[in-house]
Amino acid sequence: MININFMNLLKPCYLFLSGILFSLSGVFGQSVKLDFKEYDQSNGLHVILQEDHSTPIVVLSIMYHVGSKNENPERTGFAHLFEHLMFEGSDNIPRGEYTRYVEKAGGTLNANTAFDRTYFYEVLPSHQLKLGLWLESERMLHLKLDSLSISTQKGVVIEEIKQREENTPYGSLLREVLRRAYHVHPYRWPVLGSAAQIKESTDQDVQQFYHTFYVPDNAVLTLAGDFDPAEAKEWIKYYFGTIPKGKGVIPRPPADEPPLNGEIRDTVYDRIQLPAIVQAYRVPAMGTDDYYAVSLLNTLLSGGESSRFTKALVDEQQLALQAVSVPMPLEQPGITLTLLLPNIGVDLTKLEQAADQVVEQLQTDLIPQKEFQKLMNQTEAGMINRLASLESRAELLATAYTYYGETNRVNTEIDRYLGLTREDLRQAARTYFRKDNRVVLYYLPKSKQKKQ
Repeated sequence: MININFMNLLKPCYLFLSGILFSLSGVFGQSVKLDFKEYDQSNGLHVILQEDHSTPIVVLSIMYHVGSKNENPERTGFAHLFEHLMFEGSDNIPRGEYTRYVEKAGGTLNANTAFDRTYFYEVLPSHQLKLGLWLESERMLHLKLDSLSISTQKGVVIEEIKQREENTPYGSLLREVLRRAYHVHPYRWPVLGSAAQIKESTDQDVQQFYHTFYVPDNAVLTLAGDFDPAEAKEWIKYYFGTIPKGKGVIPRPPADEPPLNGEIRDTVYDRIQLPAIVQAYRVPAMGTDDYYAVSLLNTLLSGGESSRFTKALVDEQQLALQAVSVPMPLEQPGITLTLLLPNIGVDLTKLEQAADQVVEQLQTDLIPQKEFQKLMNQTEAGMINRLASLESRAELLATAYTYYGETNRVNTEIDRYLGLTREDLRQAARTYFRKDNRVVLYYLPKSKQKKQ
């Protein structure tokens, strides 16, 4: 059986499945609560401390409130570029040694970029916490941004764009969807940005972006794991307390995007063997009342083997090899994607009509109570699993503060889900899963393209 992992396809472009997928955030039983402490330093750095002495490790993370939506439309891809540049070193860390410091200490590290934030973290033995704090403070204070560092990482990022979009089947999917789903808002370009704009940018362009956004008053420092809070506070003050605030107001784009006012349909010819259908519906921003209902609708449609799409399109009608519906949780109004991969020989129009019928049933009929309860249980279980990981806890806490300014949201989101009714889900399907509120793309092999 042919299997294309659409999740892996989308992850490099946005990483909305990497912890920012807050559609499940806070969804866990009332008896499960994250205890934490938080405070602000005088330079604006927000600090969150979550103790857990069950294992002798600590997760240190920094989330910067900057993503691709904060970029200059003529200089896209900078947030992703800085995901790479932040490992170059600093005035006190030799080039290429940042990762080696962590690995020699027995730790691991990683980073990811999204539309709304950039996230860096280290997982270290508890006794190496000071090392992690020093490393993060070094790249916040004086990152190595000379011409060699910038040109090296620009080359890496440009090659990454080429490999992911040009040499991967359906790799252009997000770029093609976003430029049609948005006409004004900076969500209209993907996180990877433009290779041409990155290449044309100057060292001064890059340095200005760093000094604007990678400042303490635009960051959240989170510790989760085995540490002493009083000691950690002293070390945080020592390493981060003298880093100055940003010099100006951090730019935030407004949530200005006119409605689609009608379905947008197009055809994309790509280097693929199997055709596909992509539908993108406009949906509300994370944290809004309707977002929770939309989130559950996505799970209802494709969350598991018994989901509506899988049962109807894959199992019963055998029209599709895969049928998934995934949200893109964004700080400002976003989209949810339906991805349909047809069985060999299946007419795309027939598959699309069948998928639309599944959605139309959600707009017409209340889902059975038993199915509704299963949906709520499924959502609850997903968050419980995530909270078992210190890495996930750190990211959930940082995301709650960064997006909502309310860290305790991780403990109260459950109320927003539990307050939903079957009528709310039906109304959300009627409001957002409308044909005049979507983009539809038919992805076809280049061999099908007529010669002009």
